[in-house]
Amino acid sequence: MKDPRLTPARDDLAAKQLEGQVTAARFVEGTIYEVVDGQAPMRREPASDARLDTEALMGERVTVYEIIEGWAWGQLHSDQYVGFLPARALAAPGPAPAYKVGVLRTLVFPGPSIKLPPITTLPFGARLSIERVEGSLAVMAAGSYVPARHLATDDFREPDFVAVAERFLGTPYLWGGKTSFGIDCSGLVQVALAACGIACPRDSDMQEATVGAPADKAAFRRGDLLF
Repeated sequence: MKDPRLTPARDDLAAKQLEGQVTAARFVEGTIYEVVDGQAPMRREPASDARLDTEALMGERVTVYEIIEGWAWGQLHSDQYVGFLPARALAAPGPAPAYKVGVLRTLVFPGPSIKLPPITTLPFGARLSIERVEGSLAVMAAGSYVPARHLATDDFREPDFVAVAERFLGTPYLWGGKTSFGIDCSGLVQVALAACGIACPRDSDMQEATVGAPADKAAFRRGDLLF
């Protein structure tokens, strides 16, 4: 049986590439979108009070198979997770983002001054396109401004995933969260490893089955993961 968390298939609708592998009333080709909000909740059902399964960050791509009543049902490209995202958080994909947020969070300003009221917040790992740098501020493709020193190039890799995780000390626990505003245990592992260029699935059972090799219980070391 295919894992429903990673399989874009429901009784009434499934991805075209799954035809012949799953049973569904109809199969559709997906459309690729990009997350344009700083963070977007991916929920189990198309409702704002439905369970939060994970979060998608700015710059992530998602293949959408259905948009209905303000919700887009699709699959994230980063870790293949399937769920419902607010349709307003998505847009047609632009150029591949060349930068990412390298601090826990940063502010986005509507003009070239940090004295202006910020318009949104971007979390660690959010990816964005930069048009140019003006002094201490970088100008995003959308025309808004972000502190240049808070950014890293998209190909930058942190050297130590434990040190990345330690930056989140004091962050409140949030089931399904992936940012310094709220994060869960598997989200912390995924975000920290991703910052070092290490692919990691979203949930703890997936991580236990696929990440690393079994550790010697008599000699745990810094960086070992316990499940």
